[in-house]
Amino acid sequence: MTCLAAIRLTRCLAAAWLLLLLFWVPSAMAHEVRPAYLELHEERPDEFSVLWKVPMQGEMRLGLKPQFSGETRSSMPISRTVEGAAIESWTLNAQGLRGQTLTIGSLEATMTDVLVRVEYLDGTSWTQRLTPRAPAAIIPVADTAVNVAWVYLKLGIEHILFGIDHLLFVLALLLLTRGVGLLIKTLTAFTVAHSITLALATLGFVHAPQAPVEAVIALSIVFVAVEIVHRDAGREGIAARAPWIVAFSFGLLHGFGFAGALGELGLPQGHIPLALLFFNLGVEAGQLVFVAAVLLLLAAARRLSLSLPAWARRVPAYAIGSVAMFWTIQRIALFSIS
Repeated sequence: MTCLAAIRLTRCLAAAWLLLLLFWVPSAMAHEVRPAYLELHEERPDEFSVLWKVPMQGEMRLGLKPQFSGETRSSMPISRTVEGAAIESWTLNAQGLRGQTLTIGSLEATMTDVLVRVEYLDGTSWTQRLTPRAPAAIIPVADTAVNVAWVYLKLGIEHILFGIDHLLFVLALLLLTRGVGLLIKTLTAFTVAHSITLALATLGFVHAPQAPVEAVIALSIVFVAVEIVHRDAGREGIAARAPWIVAFSFGLLHGFGFAGALGELGLPQGHIPLALLFFNLGVEAGQLVFVAAVLLLLAAARRLSLSLPAWARRVPAYAIGSVAMFWTIQRIALFSIS
C-alpha cells in the first residue's frame, strides 16, 4: 500500500468519525461538557451561603440535590436561570460541617459530574469532584494542594477531550501540516498561544465576551478546512507554508474559550495559581492523547492494502468545514438572539 493510499484511508476514517460526532454530539454541547457546581461560602461561624448551579438542556433540568449527613437548616432557595443552567442560592446553617458526608442525590443516574467547593472563614477551603460512580465524599478538615491539582488536572483533560470544536481545529492542523518538524512547531505555537490567553483571562487581566469568541473559534476551523482544500487544489497559501502562524493566531482565541469554561468552574481561593496550572496541563495532556491517537491511526492505515478513489482525500476537509460552518451559523444566531 502506498503512503498516499494510507493517507487517504486515514482521512476517510477521520471523516467517518467526524460525521458520527455531528449526529451523536448535541449541538449545544459542542464546546464542552459542563459539570454541575456547588459552592458553600462561610459568611459567619457555621453559616454558609450556598450557590447550586445545574446544567440544563432546553427546559429540562437535572433533578440533583445536595444532601448532608449531619444536622443542617436551610432557608428558602432563590431560583433563577441563565443560558444553559439553573441556579439556586440559599443560606445553610450547619454545625460541624467538617467531617460530614456530602452526597449529591440522583447523581448516580446521570452522566454529569459535580464540582464542589467549600470556603471557610479561616481562609481554608476544600475542592472535590463528585461523579456518578462516586456521588458522595467526606468533607475533610482542610483541603490539600495535591487534591486541588488532581481535580483540576482531570477537569482540563476532560474539557479538551469533550471539546469537539477544539479537537476539530487540532485535527485540521494535522491535516494541513506536512513534516514532523513543522507539526511540532505548529502544535507548540497553538499550545503557547492558548496558554497565554487562558492565564490572562482567568486572572482578570484581559476580557473577551464569550459568545463572539465561540463563534470565531468555529470560524477558525472553517478557515483551516478551506486552506486544506486550496492546498490540495495546488493553491498553497501561507497557512499551508507556515501553519504555526495560523495556530498561534487562532490559539489566542481558543485560550479565551478555555478560560470561559474555567470561569464557569471557578478557582479555589488560596490555590488559584495551582488550579490554573494543572487545568492547563490537563488540556495539554488531553491534546497530546488526541494527537497520538490520530498518528497511531495513520500508522495502522499504512499496514493496510486498500485502493481509494481520488475524491476520498477531499472528504475530511469538507466534513470538518461543514460541521464548523454549522457551529458558526448556530453560535452567531444564538448570539444575535441574546
